[in-house]
Amino acid sequence: MRPFAYTRAADVAAAVAEVGSDPGSEYLAGGTTEVDMLRIGVARPRRVVDINDLPISGIEELPGGGVRLGGLARMSDAAAHPAVRGRFPVLAQALEKGASAQLRNMASMGGNLMQRVRCAYFRDGGAACNKRAPGSGCAALGGVDRGHAVLGTSEHCIATHPSDAAVALTALDATVHLRGRAGERSIALDDFFLLPGDTPEREHPIEHGELITAIEIPASEEARTSHYLKVRDRESYEFALASAAVALLVEDGRVARVRIGLGGVATKPWRARRAEAALAGAPAERASYERAAAEELAAAVPRRMNAFKIELARRTMVRALETTASLGARGGTG
Repeated sequence: MRPFAYTRAADVAAAVAEVGSDPGSEYLAGGTTEVDMLRIGVARPRRVVDINDLPISGIEELPGGGVRLGGLARMSDAAAHPAVRGRFPVLAQALEKGASAQLRNMASMGGNLMQRVRCAYFRDGGAACNKRAPGSGCAALGGVDRGHAVLGTSEHCIATHPSDAAVALTALDATVHLRGRAGERSIALDDFFLLPGDTPEREHPIEHGELITAIEIPASEEARTSHYLKVRDRESYEFALASAAVALLVEDGRVARVRIGLGGVATKPWRARRAEAALAGAPAERASYERAAAEELAAAVPRRMNAFKIELARRTMVRALETTASLGARGGTG
């Protein structure tokens, strides 16, 4: 690990000014990912600015039924909050399946969104990686690609995004609130994550020094009947091979409203809009779910070792839809 300077910020404005004015500075919150990146030499800041004292860790219920999560709200606190569990069960489930209790107690909601990919080549300083060293190539192409993406890929990067919570938040139409040197602004969560395209090193449309101050989730009737399904090699907090976040409202036996997010199969938390469009007004039954899943995954691009993910994602989406529909029929939540 290279030496670096360490400071603690006293307030949001000071933190933004300190990091925003120095390209060699980075924020440090829970550190559950950042410390790993420092240890293996992927992150190489001259200075880290500890932001844990900033007053942006609260969880607030909004008029109308929405919830605002502070950027420094801990994953464990968000998952346990009654408003999250009651109004957005899919998010509570995604948070609890995303990490061990110890990590959830440390990791912040903003940091969870900003975590880097878990591609082994990204973490290997001797391997070609366009995210870590733009223009160096992608060792995963032609390498061991079993865990890599089949949706949203490019010839420059096929790494999957690792966050479970981001998949649920994408399906819930959440908004990210930012504070930077130029002031405050908001970005829809689906736009907060960029496809790799020709610039895989740029993962978010934010400027250096912009800080996530809050994540806002709007109220919706379908969100109360929602479910997160995660399929992985082992149950002990492994990353998803495929996951699905579903919020579903069924009226008179047909799909009235539906939102679907996919994880583990794409280069960003994937909003399954083709599947949602295919399900609009369709009978709430397995045949409809299978057609919608096939429609969403028609654009998938398999590699040598990960073609199984297409079928796995299809089955995961169908099962998540069936489970959520059954919860709605019983009048329960996910």
